[in-house]
Amino acid sequence: MTGRPIIVAARRTAVGRIGGSLRDLPVQDLAAPVIQAVLADAGIDPGEVDDVVLGNAVGPGGNVARLSALAAGLPVSVPGVTVDRQCGSGLEAINLAARLIQAGAGDVFLAGGVESTSTAPWRVAKPTNLYRSPVFYDRARFAPDSVGDPSMIEAAEAVAAAYGIDRARQDRYALNSHRKAVASRLTGRFDREIVPLTLPDGRIVDRDECPRADTSLDRLAMLRPIVRPDGTVTAGNACPVNDGAAVVAVVSERKFQALGLTRGLMVVDSAAAGVAPNLLGTGPIPAVRKLLTRNPGLTVAGIDLIEFNEAFAAQVLACLDALEIEESRVCVGGGALALGHPYGASGGILATRLFSELLFPVAGTAPRRGLATLGIGGGLGLATLLESVS
Repeated sequence: MTGRPIIVAARRTAVGRIGGSLRDLPVQDLAAPVIQAVLADAGIDPGEVDDVVLGNAVGPGGNVARLSALAAGLPVSVPGVTVDRQCGSGLEAINLAARLIQAGAGDVFLAGGVESTSTAPWRVAKPTNLYRSPVFYDRARFAPDSVGDPSMIEAAEAVAAAYGIDRARQDRYALNSHRKAVASRLTGRFDREIVPLTLPDGRIVDRDECPRADTSLDRLAMLRPIVRPDGTVTAGNACPVNDGAAVVAVVSERKFQALGLTRGLMVVDSAAAGVAPNLLGTGPIPAVRKLLTRNPGLTVAGIDLIEFNEAFAAQVLACLDALEIEESRVCVGGGALALGHPYGASGGILATRLFSELLFPVAGTAPRRGLATLGIGGGLGLATLLESVS
C-alpha cells in the first residue's frame, strides 16, 4: 500500500459554449494543454505517470485518454483509459485514480475529463435494411422504457414538481450563480486554475464564455418553460451545453513526500448511488448520505464547501433541501448554471474548483473539507469527499 491519494495540481480550460469560442478544438486539443500544465505545476516528469484516466460522455469514441496523453507529448509508455459515467465521468475518473493508488497499483495518475460538444459526432441509428433511411438521435439511452427514460430536462421538471421547487426560486438560484461567476471572473478568482488555449487563428481563450453580467430576475421571468406551458424549467434556470476539460494530478502519500510537496487535497472517500431514472437529478441525495455513513462522525455541517454540478436549479435545490445544506456553502465562485456543463469534464471542474477554494482561499476564510457531487443521467449520483493537507 502506498498511502492516501492526494491531489497535488488541478487545472481546467475556460468553459466555452457549444458552437462558441472552443468550437474548432477536438477533445485531445482541449485536454492536452491541461495535462501539460498539471504536470508542470506538480513538478512531475511525464515518464513517471502510471496512467491517464479521463472521462468523456458524447465524444468521438475510442480511447480519448490515450489520444489526449499522446497529444500532450507523454511518452508512449504511459497508458490511458477512458471512463463513461455520463455527467459524472470526470469525477469518476478521479475516484478511480484514487482507488488505484489505495490499492497500490501506482504512485502518479492524471485524472479528470474532457468534452467537446461542438465537435461531437452525430448519432445515427443503422436502418434495419437497405431500403430504409438512417435515423438521427440526440443521446444514448439512459434506461429501458419499462423503467422510464426521460431526458434530463423532462426529469428536471419532474423533480421540480415532486419536491415543490417553484419557478421563482429556481430563477433566483440561477441569478445568484451568474452573479457569483461574474464576480469571480472580474476579481481573478479563476485565474490560477484556467489554462489559456490558443486557437488555430492565434486568438487566446482564457475566460469562461457563459456567465452573464446582464441577467436579472425580470429577464429570467420572461423565458418560456421548455417542457410544457405550465412548467418551471427554462433556458435561464438550466445549464448551457459546453466544451471544456479539467485534469488533476493524484499521487500517493509516498510520492507526495518524495516530491517535497507541502500542500495538497486528499481524496478521503467517494460513493455512488442510484435513484429512479424519472427523478434522475436527485442522485446526489443517496450518494451523499452513503458517503456520510461510510465516514462515521462526518456530517453535512462538517463540510465547509460544496461544489454541486448545477445542471438544473430545480435539481440542485431539491437535493439541498433534502440534505439540509445551506446555499451559502454551495458553488461559492459560481456553478454550471453560469459557467456551463461540458458533460464529461464537469466532475473534473468540480474537483478543480475545490482545489482552488480549499488550498488558495480568499481572504478571511480557512475551509478544510470539500464535497463534489453530481446527479447523472439514468438515475445516478456521485459524491466525493476532499480534505486539505498542509
